[in-house]
Amino acid sequence: MSLHSAPTPARFLQSFIFASRWIQAPLYVGLIVAQLVYVWLFMVELSHLVSGAFGPHKMTEADIMLIVLGLIDVVMIANLLIMVIVGGYETFVSRLELEDHPDQPEWLSHVNAGVLKIKLSTAIIGISSIHLLKSFINAGNLPEHTLYWQVAIHLVFIVSAVAMALVDKIMTQTLILQHNNH
Repeated sequence: MSLHSAPTPARFLQSFIFASRWIQAPLYVGLIVAQLVYVWLFMVELSHLVSGAFGPHKMTEADIMLIVLGLIDVVMIANLLIMVIVGGYETFVSRLELEDHPDQPEWLSHVNAGVLKIKLSTAIIGISSIHLLKSFINAGNLPEHTLYWQVAIHLVFIVSAVAMALVDKIMTQTLILQHNNH
């Protein structure tokens, strides 16, 4: 046994801290359950759309558009969940070892915490956009101040995403400069 491999309290602590990342695994399983709930919600909304479009009480075009936007919203949230589940697990818990898998998402090959934050923020902006569009279509039934708040919140999401992208760009450039100086 070499000196470097002798067990020490510090090595045990380091191993214990590194192994603690597995505590997050049940969180990702919980998000998979949440995604199943969204699949159920999608199917319920889809059945409302079909029964409303072909049932005895015909829906208006605006009603159909609102339900379709709701379906798109559910899909975008499900996509967000996939990014968090797959990207978060890959980044923070363990490699998925999908290099030879034909269905490996393109973005997964270069995922890191910075890329994941940018992808998540753009997905949130997309979801917010769908909510805003639904509100504009239904504007006659909403108080004016609600629309103003939704626009303000949407703009905050956009500004936050731009700020995160700039910070990520600065950090990347700093790392490149540090690498080139060594």
